Amino acid sequence: MEPDNLVLQPRDVHFDWSALPLHWVPDEPTTTHVMNVLHLLLPEGERWFVRTFQQAVPLITDDDLREDVLGFIGQEAVHAEAHSEVLDHLLAQGLDPRPFTRHMEVVFRRILGDRDGLTPEQQREQLVERIALVAAIEHFTAFLGDWMLNATALDRAGIDPTMLDLLRWHAAEEVEHRSVAFDLMRHLDRRQVRKIRTMLIAGPVLWLLWVRGAKFLMDHDPLRPGKLTLREFRRAGRRGLLPTGGALFRAFLRYFHPRYHPKQEGSTSQAVAYLASSPAARAAH
Repeated sequence: MEPDNLVLQPRDVHFDWSALPLHWVPDEPTTTHVMNVLHLLLPEGERWFVRTFQQAVPLITDDDLREDVLGFIGQEAVHAEAHSEVLDHLLAQGLDPRPFTRHMEVVFRRILGDRDGLTPEQQREQLVERIALVAAIEHFTAFLGDWMLNATALDRAGIDPTMLDLLRWHAAEEVEHRSVAFDLMRHLDRRQVRKIRTMLIAGPVLWLLWVRGAKFLMDHDPLRPGKLTLREFRRAGRRGLLPTGGALFRAFLRYFHPRYHPKQEGSTSQAVAYLASSPAARAAH
């Protein structure tokens, strides 16, 4: 049974990266760096989520939704800082992420940021469009969160336990708050056309950024593990170390169903259970 009346709250987690190896999935540089893209994209992306939702709070007329949005803002702010700390560790290990993260600053601060000279109506339209983009992205983070909570192959592969806790703590909170962005979008605009349009933008762009990020990390890895290849990605997917391309594409298609709702992705009960056992979340509590 799924819990009712869940109150979203940020958890002030901390992680010690001093012993983290560069390839924290042993002998799996491709798997490591495909997942390392999270650390490249999420700090700027989630700060953009926070700025966008803070602007939306005055437009919310439903008290329960407002409370959920405030909880979402708090959780996303902590996520951004937790992943930023991993970037510092990569730099200390000889892999400089800053050329790529500077591009992410351009994407989320300039291209997707506020624009000057807009009328109040245009400002509201731009804000709702950004919220709809967040809802589309959050569909993928819910899918990935559910996948991560159930990816037992990572445990068998000997993944670094601190990184596994960070990924599963984040995954659990993504599942926990998976409906908030979608519900906010529907609160402000229930038109199916906006939902479809923004996913058709967000899905391909997110895929492109992920591929570029993984290629960047493989190319700049000081241990020279080789090039990013589709063959290695597929091999990792078959072993259960990464989501398969087919599973990602099916998740993409699910969003277009007229009766889609994020509650269909993942289990709140499973997410809450992991947060109750996570070393970092327990220490924060």
